[in-house]
Amino acid sequence: MTNTANVERLEREGRHLEPARTGDPDLGPFQLLPGTWANKPNLPGRGWNMIALPFAQPPGSTFRPPFRLLLNQFNEELKFQLVDKAVPNRGIDRIGPINTDQVIVTIDYEQAISQVAAEDFPLSGLAGPPELPIHHEPGLFLNMTNQIGDGPDIARLATIPHGDAALALGNARIESGPPTIPVVNALPIGVNQDFDVNPYLLPYKHFHENLFKNLFDPTNPTALLNAANQGVDITRTTVLEFDTTVESGGINNVPFVVKQANASEMKATFFIQELAETDEQGQPKLRLQYVQVVQLDFFPRLDGGPGRIKWPHVSINTLEKVTEEVSLDSYARMPS
Repeated sequence: MTNTANVERLEREGRHLEPARTGDPDLGPFQLLPGTWANKPNLPGRGWNMIALPFAQPPGSTFRPPFRLLLNQFNEELKFQLVDKAVPNRGIDRIGPINTDQVIVTIDYEQAISQVAAEDFPLSGLAGPPELPIHHEPGLFLNMTNQIGDGPDIARLATIPHGDAALALGNARIESGPPTIPVVNALPIGVNQDFDVNPYLLPYKHFHENLFKNLFDPTNPTALLNAANQGVDITRTTVLEFDTTVESGGINNVPFVVKQANASEMKATFFIQELAETDEQGQPKLRLQYVQVVQLDFFPRLDGGPGRIKWPHVSINTLEKVTEEVSLDSYARMPS
């Protein structure tokens, strides 16, 4: 959390836009993010994605549940370029009364993902070719500098072209050494998860026994994050946790999405890693890993529980910072 003196300075300076700068203390836990992170040139194809999708099986198919499991290997470019400082949230303490304004510092991001390879089961013919763009997401990370109480101190606003808008909140912390990567249950919730006895989960069993690209196992998707850290000397990790299920968080979707495959919740953890290896300026080289799980709700539950089956849509990646530069041409002062 930004200290009181810095909050008061931000209030005096007033709201303004400026290019993102690595090491800017006003960014708090985000101060290593400015610049561009990417898989290319040194970490190609380290992004992995799995998603279950409603799918009507063609006539004559012997597999009847109307869904397919799609797996993607991908490359990503993630840019953090613009900072909006001293964003005021107005408030008042009525016992006094005194103003209790909150000052927020935001950094925008733009994520662009294109697939390297894709495969689904049952085979649909819809997986698409290499270099196909499969995701685009503009959004903001919020450093809530003078949060009241013990609530979340960071937030993420994400917008998705499918028609989804998410507010996820959480906290940041710093750990010495490499990150502890969480184990993720990627099997659908609301059905018997033993795919050895439950034919409903045949696509998961198929890719467990026939690993996608001989690497990705849908029953243990984060294993590849741990594998990517083998032999890498990570001295410090900044952990950012975002969750739409906390109070005031959530996801809103267009009506089609709500009806067909509702994105009901999202949890994501980012690991900003400082390496023992240094760059040309003698600064630690930087890597970024993340694991994100979005629950998609479709089809009635089979275990008697309420609502629909939750199908985990899991995305993971390992990127490196490839440039500190930002490409904005002009910045405007904004009134507070």
